[in-house]
Amino acid sequence: MAENKVAIVNSSSFGKIFTDHMKRLEKLGEVQHFTFESGIRGEELAKRLHGYNIIISSVTPFFTKEFFDFKDELKLISRHGIGYNNIDLVAAREHNTIVSIVSALVERDAVAENNITNLMNILRKTSQSQQSVRNNRWQDRAKFVGNTLYGKVAGIIGVGNTGSCVAESLRLGFRCRTIGYDPYKSKLELAQFGVEKVGLDELLQKSDVICVCANLTEENYHMISTDEIAKMKEHVYISNSSRGALLDEKAIAEGLKTGKIAGLATDVLENEPGDSTHPYLKNENVVLTPHTSAYTMECLENMGDKCVTDCECVVKGKLPERSVQDKSKYILQEVV
Repeated sequence: MAENKVAIVNSSSFGKIFTDHMKRLEKLGEVQHFTFESGIRGEELAKRLHGYNIIISSVTPFFTKEFFDFKDELKLISRHGIGYNNIDLVAAREHNTIVSIVSALVERDAVAENNITNLMNILRKTSQSQQSVRNNRWQDRAKFVGNTLYGKVAGIIGVGNTGSCVAESLRLGFRCRTIGYDPYKSKLELAQFGVEKVGLDELLQKSDVICVCANLTEENYHMISTDEIAKMKEHVYISNSSRGALLDEKAIAEGLKTGKIAGLATDVLENEPGDSTHPYLKNENVVLTPHTSAYTMECLENMGDKCVTDCECVVKGKLPERSVQDKSKYILQEVV
């Protein structure tokens, strides 16, 4: 097994808390952490990862056709998460690279919980009022009158794994009326979570709060932009725990500036990592967290265990569970 080399790419958490995951990987061969800029060119990425035939990857960088064209042997990319939009699956297939992901159920509760946590933070101005106390300005508390979540019309964009959990929590926990836009789900599928299926325009027009939980595709890139914001209620609140590119950041920033959007809570940006110069942060009514929705001890343990198990399977010639690119000359025995 000494011929295997494992690269852990752009993950700030893997192996840092649950060290047993690293010990298991080290039994397979050499293990090394790498951090690259999200926009690194494919050829350069391939060069930097030369000799590593197993990769555990975060949401960045992008494993493009150019990367695969220049990469030497690569048996597996195991995503430390549920998405795979940063991997060219056609190119992976052509180069016999298995691509596997974590089960959506592993992240479901954690991501949904953070979507609502951030939403409540912006509704109740929690971070702002806490900072006021840190600045010895307890007496300014009347500046932090917020809005309740109870009884609101909550629009869920994307009623899949995370969105359905958000909807159930808002409906059962906060007595919200939940309406949902999801072109891939039937009225009956949404109804099982207590969600009324509506079109996007109706959701935008009726929602007091909007929770963005959709997968990112070519079709829904910047699905919330100037025209969509114009259709929203005045002083709407938005929470995004999915992908930053679902929102047109320039349009959202303008909506925050004018007050059309009363508050934005987001755990994601179109280009990550972000910093203090991001246009969102020119507005006080923003909660921006650094893509930490899945950062619970329970979730990270299960995610890490899945990635390590994927690596162990591929070394043995077995197909990992949840493989979205599942054809490879390296697989000798498929898991059934």
